[in-house]
Amino acid sequence: MTEKLTRLELTWPGKEDRFNPEPRILLEDKEKSFSFEPTEKGSVQPTYDNMLIHGDNLLALKALEQDYTGKVKCIYIDPPYNTGSAFLYYDDGLEHSIWLSLMRDRLEILRKLLTEDGSIWISIDENEGHYLKVLCDEIFGRKNFIIMTTIKRGAATGHKAINPTPVQVCDLMLTYAKNKEKWVYQPVYKAREYDKAYSQFIENYDSGFENWSFIPLKEAMQKYKFSLDKDFNSYANQIIRFAQPDYKAVGQETRQLIDLSKKDNKIYLQKREGYPDIYLYKGNRILFYKDKLHMIDGKLTTAELVTNIWDDMNYQGIAREGGVTFAKSKKPEVQIKRILEMSTKPGDLVLDSFLGSGTTAAVAHKMGRRWIGVEMGDHVYTHCIPRLQEIITGNDSTGVTKSTGWLCGGGFKFYELASSLIVKDKYGQQIISDKYNADMLAEAMCKILGYHYKPDAEKYWKQGFSSEKSFIYTTTMSVQEESLGKLATEVGNDNLLICCSAFVGNKNAYPNITVKKIPSAILKKCEWGREGYPLNLSKYTPTDEDFEFEEEEE
Repeated sequence: MTEKLTRLELTWPGKEDRFNPEPRILLEDKEKSFSFEPTEKGSVQPTYDNMLIHGDNLLALKALEQDYTGKVKCIYIDPPYNTGSAFLYYDDGLEHSIWLSLMRDRLEILRKLLTEDGSIWISIDENEGHYLKVLCDEIFGRKNFIIMTTIKRGAATGHKAINPTPVQVCDLMLTYAKNKEKWVYQPVYKAREYDKAYSQFIENYDSGFENWSFIPLKEAMQKYKFSLDKDFNSYANQIIRFAQPDYKAVGQETRQLIDLSKKDNKIYLQKREGYPDIYLYKGNRILFYKDKLHMIDGKLTTAELVTNIWDDMNYQGIAREGGVTFAKSKKPEVQIKRILEMSTKPGDLVLDSFLGSGTTAAVAHKMGRRWIGVEMGDHVYTHCIPRLQEIITGNDSTGVTKSTGWLCGGGFKFYELASSLIVKDKYGQQIISDKYNADMLAEAMCKILGYHYKPDAEKYWKQGFSSEKSFIYTTTMSVQEESLGKLATEVGNDNLLICCSAFVGNKNAYPNITVKKIPSAILKKCEWGREGYPLNLSKYTPTDEDFEFEEEEE
């Protein structure tokens, strides 16, 4: 009997192998943190509580998980596309599974970080795009899929023009909501050329719609001496076109007016609350050019809704954006701006865990969004920091600076991931790393055991809390039962967890105090000692049956 299929899922070698990364603490490097207070206020208010993090992005996401779960409004990532160069030391047969595992582990945490009305936008290409779609269906839920966007990034010129197959000039972008029912789409428009279908003109617009008379637009331009280039906005109310409504799709009232308008030369008006009014003439609807005008970057212009095809991203001019060069991986600032316009508002928190040259953080800052950027490469020093400093001080005029109205101001704190809390001594025993001082140890224990680190200024034993009545105290000293009496009285009706290196006496002497020894109390909580998670196949050895290999032609 065939086993009943319960769900669809993507499988690959090594999928079941899981790691349990250590939730590291973040150490601020104050010499690299940066802020600047503007002398005048612009249209975009600067943000200051931003985070730039250097380190493996899976470990960094794990470090953020406790404090930022459910708080990120929008995530944009541009991960390695797995084109054959993402993992230089692995053959193509292994690479696909490695890439899927890498993405799965990170996407699962990213989903947790999103607000209920948040969304994630992932750039990818056709090599892995469809596998990623199925993977995201599994992680985010197929019902929360929003759209796949095609983004033109080049043209069939140069060496690409002699490609033996149709030329690939596009990227893909997958968009998912945390909860599609709560996600709110904010429509975005893009500029377009004049729509020549609007070729009629209302000559006596102010006389009331019952008395309107129509002449060709060209005749009106000659008669009233105006041009579409200079005076267009002044006459947009009077420029129109006639369009035949879909008789079957409109409501009964509209159909009745359509029928009436066909019988005489009168203009009929259907007033609608919450929707544009409908004007009908000789069975046709009158469409006004004014309805095609929208404000784009502070200018009223002819526009159309942005669709799932973005062919207006100027990749050719982005080399100088931000004053940093990032070969083949840099995204235009206008692309990130459009994403944030669709999915966020000023003050919302934006995250990019594959920050690259810093584009997402740069645009988020210019748009008055708070941001967190994670980058594992050294270009966090050579690209991200200087780029963001130039923006904050007002010395960057590239990208979307002008269109956002950005001036200067704001700041960020720079963090390094702490090293592993648990290391092995020369005898192979697991011990607390000597790189951790008392404060670092207290913070790490809070994070690992699910407490929020917030030392109390008056009560030394209140280093962190998990609720209003549950606290934690960590010390490297040996604790004795005799010293707990006074502390138990002070704790009162609350509960205190004491983590110490040694304890003498009865651990259960006081019901409001729990004692645990370190490091034994946390050894099984997670995996220790790994400085990065670039792969997820360390425990799996594929066989030839897992992959079909083709011999290379000589």
